[in-house]
Amino acid sequence: MDARPTGYHSRMDADITLLVDGRSRTLTVDTRTTLLDALRERLGIVSPKKGCDHGQCGSCTVLLDGRRHLTCLALAVSFDGAEIVTSDGLAADGLHPVHEAFLEHDGYQCGYCTPGQVCSAVGVIEEAKQGHPSHVTDDLEGDVELDDDEIRERMSGNLCRCGAYPGILAAVREAAQA
Repeated sequence: MDARPTGYHSRMDADITLLVDGRSRTLTVDTRTTLLDALRERLGIVSPKKGCDHGQCGSCTVLLDGRRHLTCLALAVSFDGAEIVTSDGLAADGLHPVHEAFLEHDGYQCGYCTPGQVCSAVGVIEEAKQGHPSHVTDDLEGDVELDDDEIRERMSGNLCRCGAYPGILAAVREAAQA
């Protein structure tokens, strides 16, 4: 009789279920598989991009249980049962207001970082609505206003190799005011 827990196939494999963009997906992964690799290589969800694999560029950012998260640093088995929303998932019923603002303000050039930027922007706007301060927040007691300094600070973990920062800043500012 096998003494291993249910869902384990070998010393390094585990069954996990992820709710990705509203769809439940069950897969078997090596316990060392990153969430990014599980999404891209195992599930074919390519919106989150593999940029640096070190958590420094933000190209792999998704909304994980409602909060922005880098998937290249996360082990997939740690998020069994989690809800993941990618940039594509934000556009499931038409373009999200952040997508529209990126288009209107040319907040992309090559587009590689755009899905991570969009997910991060959605997370930033929600964090500010909930009153989460950042390093540059002036008044820790009141509402958090997403001015340019706040947006720059909060989006600083998402890099754009093309230099579309003015458009990204304008897009996030507009979406936050909507």
